[in-house]
Amino acid sequence: MKSRLKAVFIAWRFYIVFALIFLFVLLLVGRVIDLAVLQKKFLQAQGDARALRVVTAPPFRGMITDRNGSPLAISTLVYSLWLNPDEFKIDTAVLQALSDDLSLQSAYLASLLKTAENKDSQFVYLQRGLSPQIADKIKQLKIPGLYMQEEYKRFYPEGEVAAHVIGFTNIDDQGSEGLELLYNQWLSGEPGKSVVIKDRKGRIVSQIKILQQQKHGNNLVLSIDKRIQYIAYRELLRGIQENKATSGSAVVMDVRTGEILAMVNQPSFNPNRRAQQSLVSLRNRAVTDVFEPGSTIKPFSLAVALASGKYTPQTIVNTAPGWMRIDHHVLHDEHRKGPMTVTEVLQHSSNVGVSKIMLTLPPEPVWNLFHDLGFGNTTEIHFPGEREGVLNKRNKWSQLAQAEFSIGYGFTVTVLQLAEAYTVLANHGIKIPISLLKLEIPPAGKRIIPENIANEILDMMKTVVVKGGTAEQANVPGYVVAGKTGTALIAGPHGYEDHHYTSSFVGIAPATHPRLVVAVVVSNPTGKQYYGGDVSGPIFSRIMEGTLRIYDIEPDDLTSLRENNDGHSTL
Repeated sequence: MKSRLKAVFIAWRFYIVFALIFLFVLLLVGRVIDLAVLQKKFLQAQGDARALRVVTAPPFRGMITDRNGSPLAISTLVYSLWLNPDEFKIDTAVLQALSDDLSLQSAYLASLLKTAENKDSQFVYLQRGLSPQIADKIKQLKIPGLYMQEEYKRFYPEGEVAAHVIGFTNIDDQGSEGLELLYNQWLSGEPGKSVVIKDRKGRIVSQIKILQQQKHGNNLVLSIDKRIQYIAYRELLRGIQENKATSGSAVVMDVRTGEILAMVNQPSFNPNRRAQQSLVSLRNRAVTDVFEPGSTIKPFSLAVALASGKYTPQTIVNTAPGWMRIDHHVLHDEHRKGPMTVTEVLQHSSNVGVSKIMLTLPPEPVWNLFHDLGFGNTTEIHFPGEREGVLNKRNKWSQLAQAEFSIGYGFTVTVLQLAEAYTVLANHGIKIPISLLKLEIPPAGKRIIPENIANEILDMMKTVVVKGGTAEQANVPGYVVAGKTGTALIAGPHGYEDHHYTSSFVGIAPATHPRLVVAVVVSNPTGKQYYGGDVSGPIFSRIMEGTLRIYDIEPDDLTSLRENNDGHSTL
């Protein structure tokens, strides 16, 4: 009996063990089915989340060059240093290593880590824009939780000389000011995106697929000539310092094409040192600052007078006694000349003469011409922050408003608008769209002043720069110059302020076959001189002389002599 029970127990023990093994195998098979079939998508997603990453390759921002191909803005490779707070630990060795290369303090690191922990972040920038040399040194330290990524940083070879035109980019290499902002989409390109496998240390093991091909930005070729830009910047800076002025702008334009060869301002800034920029110095004053043009507008007022048929350059206008009363307001001339021809009225910049002429004519043709010249509208370049100025059209004009309007008061313009207007006279009455980009084919223009009238005004403007005119210091040896001065009071909160002037000069050369227009405007000179001919005239002369020399433009007045202070003459 005992032996029989023992045999039965042994048999049941075998079945129990077999059943347990079968059950265990069944559980394993069930688990495999569960993992491989039922939870496949979930587990695969979890695995991919730990190993697969989408990485972005930053695009190379397009280069900005001058008209001759010289770089004005280029991108260089830099590195951004970031950390994973879960992996990064602060210790003495790490702090010392980072302090040597990055000048980081433990308090700063601790603050970063605390902020990241509060936000449950696994990505914190430590420092951006590191040079490849510093980045290599940090890589060699092999600090856990510290990672690098490639980026590009903008560099501006011409520094403050072209700063206001080019502008600059922000820390993310996106345009913030100037042409960098205006043409940001054209310059930026598109980043590349790829799916890669990374190991637990963040290193790329292999590339799975490309989601988006990297597309580099396009280059931008400007009409600016960096040689002319440098001359204009240097001479404007010199003039601002000599006359102790608050600010100033200068624009150089090619008459034939409407291209802007130079555009400079003072004060300026260095775009390579973003942290040291002041808001005052960032403005491209040639397009953002408006002012009353004063006497620089008189050639256009007189163009309307000549076009009326009532006046010729030789018509006599009596300006005695050198002042006139209009609506309880008195207009003065700086010099009392008595009877003068219309040409002499322009030569001596007679407020009385121009006012008397314009009061015999309706005001609408003057407003219409100013509007056609571009005053009251933005220019074709659409520069960021560009102002259109103020050119209000009146339903009824008082005699005082009409007189002041004709001598450059009661409306505002920018330096670029003023330069553009003078290209119309230089082009014999045709207005050509202006451009900050290099043009292969000059654009078609539109006539807004009759050719004979424009030529007569151009001849009259030549007398302004010779001896006896208001801008003798604006002459250029060997060349005939046509131009006009402007000396306008600056309006303040309580009206026009005494001893605060806008001093300007706009000129054309060579006047016998015009090629260049240079406009110079200086704000609030506080030195000994304040007249436009004395302040801006010499700046114009030096800029124009340098530009004519660089472009090897043939002289048109070889017989001209320039008198020295000692009474001698030189060619």
